Amino acid sequence: MRVVIAEDELLLREGLIHLLEADGIEVLAAVGTAAELEAEVARLAPDLVITDIRMPPTHTDEGLQAAVRIRRAHPGTAVVVLSQHVQRRYAGELLGPGEGGVGYLLKQRIADVRTFTADLRRVRAGGTALDPEVVAVLLTRAAKAGGPARALTPRQLEVLGLMAEGRSNAHIAARLGTSEKAVVQHTSKIYDAFGLPVDADDHRRVLAVIRFLSEAAAQ
Repeated sequence: MRVVIAEDELLLREGLIHLLEADGIEVLAAVGTAAELEAEVARLAPDLVITDIRMPPTHTDEGLQAAVRIRRAHPGTAVVVLSQHVQRRYAGELLGPGEGGVGYLLKQRIADVRTFTADLRRVRAGGTALDPEVVAVLLTRAAKAGGPARALTPRQLEVLGLMAEGRSNAHIAARLGTSEKAVVQHTSKIYDAFGLPVDADDHRRVLAVIRFLSEAAAQ
């Protein structure tokens, strides 16, 4: 996997390079501004972009906006944004296109290197990786919203939340203390609630998650 990193804090940027390369991930470039990020993506065509949300010069959402533009201009490039804090609005902007290949993680998750790099690979494969704290905020909003997520049971919302984190059925079953068959039944109800066709391909798990998150973040 070929990656471009955008992080204005030098120590964190160097740390990311080290941990990714130690896990067999090729870092093509590591830059300190959103403008440099977009230029390097156009030049190098990486598989994945990792960017901080807050970047120079204003340290507000330059990294996020760069990520959104990259998703539009380079649909084959997966994007993972890193943040110090959960921002529901940021999730809505990032997930708005309604496609997979996207992640929103809190920086504290980087310390769990194995999970972090597994999340990166899942996003590169077209999945989603949402931080548990991000998911918790969006679940709360979804439960209060008037859209299809409101029709889900509390257990189905739990399953959907773990799907949003990118977890497999086996992981969800173990986490909830139930069977994989029960998880499949719950996911089927989730697909129905979002109007996904019965003959949809394997990408429907991502579609269900993205629809849920987009709906929740927009409220």
